[in-house]
Amino acid sequence: MIPAPMMADARLSVGCDVHSVANVIQSIEVFGDRYLERVFTAAERAECAGRARAERLAGRFAAKEAVLKALRVPADVAVPWPTIEVLADSTGAPVVTLTGRAAEYATQVGVERVEVSLSHDDGVALAFAIAIPRTQEQAA
Repeated sequence: MIPAPMMADARLSVGCDVHSVANVIQSIEVFGDRYLERVFTAAERAECAGRARAERLAGRFAAKEAVLKALRVPADVAVPWPTIEVLADSTGAPVVTLTGRAAEYATQVGVERVEVSLSHDDGVALAFAIAIPRTQEQAA
């Protein structure tokens, strides 16, 4: 079990992050598939394939960081990157799926789900995440 503070009150928690597209390109050049497999799920890698690959991956990396911040995961708690998956729904909107340790931690702190928004511009990706708590009825 991961030590986690319970949310004292049912409130939203927000996280944001920016990530350089150049950093993703450099990580791929230096570490190749090892980097990609350590950070992104197979579905994320497949969805990001193509012309804007690095930009899309940078957006997902920023989203993963924003999710960790919204969940308020302490720095000493290890949550593997692939346990936070960011894919697009049928409209193209990003959707977060938490599995493994990320899902376990979210449950412990009383978070029902996490919503994200991504943006890219001029070599930078930006993500905002909102952790939405379970209601009292759901917790019972």
